[in-house]
Amino acid sequence: MIKRILHPYLIRDAGYYPIVILTGPRQSGKTTLAKAACPDYEYVSLEDTETRAFAQEDPKGFFARHPGPVIFDEVQRVPELFSNLQTAVDRDAAPGRFVLTGSHHFLLMKEVSQSLAGRGGVLHLLPFSRAELDGRTQNEPGDPRALFLNRGPRSDLWETIRTGFYPRIHDRKIPPEVWLADYVQTYIERDIRSLVNIGDLDRFERFLGLAAGRLGQIVNASSLASDAGISVDTARRWLSILKTSFILFTLSPHHRNFGKRLIKSPKLYFFDTGLACHLLRVRSRDQLETHPLRGALFENFIVAETAKAYYNHRRTPPLYFWRDRTGHEVDLLVEEGADLYPIEIKSGASVTSDMTEGLRWWGSQSGTPQDCALLIYGGEDAATRNGIAVRPWFSI
Repeated sequence: MIKRILHPYLIRDAGYYPIVILTGPRQSGKTTLAKAACPDYEYVSLEDTETRAFAQEDPKGFFARHPGPVIFDEVQRVPELFSNLQTAVDRDAAPGRFVLTGSHHFLLMKEVSQSLAGRGGVLHLLPFSRAELDGRTQNEPGDPRALFLNRGPRSDLWETIRTGFYPRIHDRKIPPEVWLADYVQTYIERDIRSLVNIGDLDRFERFLGLAAGRLGQIVNASSLASDAGISVDTARRWLSILKTSFILFTLSPHHRNFGKRLIKSPKLYFFDTGLACHLLRVRSRDQLETHPLRGALFENFIVAETAKAYYNHRRTPPLYFWRDRTGHEVDLLVEEGADLYPIEIKSGASVTSDMTEGLRWWGSQSGTPQDCALLIYGGEDAATRNGIAVRPWFSI
């Protein structure tokens, strides 16, 4: 089993709180991690129809049978449990009584956030990071210049992006085009139906593909709605569903102004590039290497890996982008305290002078020292250009 960086944090939080909540996308390895971190806990799957019916019809009797310590897997299947869970831990707040796993973002569910406020630690488990696949340790993120100093085993960039990082693909050596097709179908048929009543699932699947075609771009719900043949309100609701189930995330624009009007809408990214490639019908690394969205997919890969580095150390990623209406842009801004670290992301395998133009402009306007900036590119050599650190893609 590939050890997860989040493993010791789950154990730690079980010593702090009566409830530990482990969320993340379907098939990201939540059950495996919970069992590995808490091997002596009873395990109860709420995917089982009889167990789920018992929990729904007689929640008090259900808790009497399973007082803890216990892992309740896929607990979002029985939202009725949460108010009774609140009562149970208010009566006995011993640490580590319950570990809850689920493929929805509980904090976005109003009744759950109210029931569990202050009673549980929340951890987000995403698909593997490169560090986990390589068996490397990863220091807790802070200054990103230290984050991009790893020298793990080199692999093929475009095959890495195309394959993605879902555990089953790597554990069982399943071709990504096979597994991801089944994953999309399962996600739509099960998770989407449980989250919201969508009558036309084919149209939702089309919407999912259209969203993949806009990764790395400013979110435009009106454009998505028009192309999908739905209302703008429906497009916004469906985007919210995709965020709730950890399919995609958005990067907010940073608020700092340097005398120009700023873009105020977020940018869209997928948590897993393999899934994005599948939705874009990319079926080989050669096809990806010449694809019109190769640059956007590379940017998505670096942004998602940076986000994972924070989530894996139980931290909210302090990640933004910056763009004004005159075309100046910084792909990624990392905010650590009062410090801002600008990162430019380029898929080219060779470094050219124009790759650092945006970073140099940012430095001249913000007063940020050049040595705080990073250029991450698709090549293999580390260097310094115009005082800016240049790091290869596999350095994270």
